Amino acid sequence: MKNEFVSIGLTNPKSTSNVGSVMRAAGCYGVDQVLYTGHRYDRAAKLTTDTKKARVSIPLMNIQLLGADNLIDAVDKEVKIVCVDLIQGATSLPAFEHPEKALYIFGPEDNTIGQDIVDRADYVVFVPTIGCMNLAASVNVLLYDRLAKSSRADAGDELICQSKDINNNVKVKNKETIRS
Repeated sequence: MKNEFVSIGLTNPKSTSNVGSVMRAAGCYGVDQVLYTGHRYDRAAKLTTDTKKARVSIPLMNIQLLGADNLIDAVDKEVKIVCVDLIQGATSLPAFEHPEKALYIFGPEDNTIGQDIVDRADYVVFVPTIGCMNLAASVNVLLYDRLAKSSRADAGDELICQSKDINNNVKVKNKETIRS
């Protein structure tokens, strides 16, 4: 995907730990921005789990600062809207083909995405789990699925060397001895 644009939209998130974990995932998967609605997060905005400090390079903005009334109106018209939640009639994530430019909207930890937003979405998908996942876990799974279905999934040692921390010097010495 050459002209890729990925935005994460969080509907009135309440947990700073979830938002911090979403920011870490955003950094790991190359997300362009994270948007959110509501005021619960603003009241406790310390990002205790954004250990990679993704918020320095990835904008995290309340859509009110953009002059938008909802997440959909906060992005350009060519961006496809993808609601991700346990919603009847949704497409299972493994069967979903990700658009090049997407805003993935997730519901709050203690509720769901509003019907008005779902009705305006281009796609509605769900992760086929038994029970619901944590917000940050859902974002990670969605972003991993997008990566796994892209050309970036063929990365190798160069990416590993750029990504690992200084305490990781382990290498595979003989690939033929690794169990299949």
